[in-house]
Amino acid sequence: MADIPPNQTIYVNNLPEKLKKDELKKALHSVFSQFGKILDIVSLKTFRLRGQAWVVFADVSSASSALRQMQGFPFFSKAMRIAYCKGKSDVVAKAEGTFVPRTKDREKRKAEDRAREHKAHQAKKQATAADPNAPKVPAENIVQEHPPHKILFVENLPSATNDRMLTKLFQQFPGFCEVRMVETKPGISFIEYESDTQASVAMSALQGFKITAQNAMRLTYAKK
Repeated sequence: MADIPPNQTIYVNNLPEKLKKDELKKALHSVFSQFGKILDIVSLKTFRLRGQAWVVFADVSSASSALRQMQGFPFFSKAMRIAYCKGKSDVVAKAEGTFVPRTKDREKRKAEDRAREHKAHQAKKQATAADPNAPKVPAENIVQEHPPHKILFVENLPSATNDRMLTKLFQQFPGFCEVRMVETKPGISFIEYESDTQASVAMSALQGFKITAQNAMRLTYAKK
């Protein structure tokens, strides 16, 4: 975390998981407001993202003071772990007037993702037609067929999974760009990184990661 530059937003983890979302945000506000104006506090209670929060300050100096002075602070008997957030929060970008939704680019990439997913589905159908008696191999044992790619294809997600949940999970790895859900097919998604090397690191770390007890993620490189 040492190479992450100072940011108005700090990432806090090792927080009590049993606190209700609103109670946690109020408690964090009371603890961190002494360091400066707080613009937003983001806390998710989804599986594997509990015990974490993002505190957005009005300026970097306030965030730096909070990080320095509250590192290891016993918050409800648990020592807080604090680091600068890797990216700029939406609330800061909007305040600066630099927030860009990039709707057109996102729609274009979604269309490309749908095309990739369709090609993969057709390839599976052709393989089955070529040898219908071939034994079925469990998906988790299938060897990666596609060459490294900066876009990862994620399967076996819970139907309730959304892009915000996946963003929090995948953005912890360097080079993260964005998450693109496939709206017509719940349970799958595309994750884009800046390079295939960075995507490979994330895939290696999260392969088989269980979002729920029944849903172990399957990650493969997207087809070029």
